[in-house]
Amino acid sequence: MAALLLALAVVSTGLYAGFMLIFRTGVMPALGRLTDEEFVNAMRRINEYVPRPVFLLVFLGAVAFPAAALAVPVDGRTDTQKWLVLAGLVGAAANHLVTVAGNIPLNNALAASEPAGEPAAAVRAAFERRWNRLHLVRTLLILAAFGLLTASAVVTG
Repeated sequence: MAALLLALAVVSTGLYAGFMLIFRTGVMPALGRLTDEEFVNAMRRINEYVPRPVFLLVFLGAVAFPAAALAVPVDGRTDTQKWLVLAGLVGAAANHLVTVAGNIPLNNALAASEPAGEPAAAVRAAFERRWNRLHLVRTLLILAAFGLLTASAVVTG
């Protein structure tokens, strides 16, 4: 059971890290080339469609599976393995904290600006740079978590 939980921790964290990295390196640079109105509309639609069941499973799994893997007693688990799983869990939890405290409120403000009819340039200016900075931080955190969890699965001592 412990090996399965660790494998699920590595897979879910890896999937989430990949999603975050592709968004950072592909999606946001492409959206950055759009006009203000196109950018604002595209981000609104993305924010409506991303939080669906498959994404939420991966998002929650990136924290739940490392926590479960850490909680299950394992004969022969080294201190190094335990600390790597714990560090991976901390990185994933910190990612989620940045997401919940930073990116989601910006997404909500972006959505709320739609009926207000604010000019797209002002909406974008209040959103894009801050959101991208936060997204860089959370991307680095989840990549580190993935690396630590992967290391915990392969380290022998």
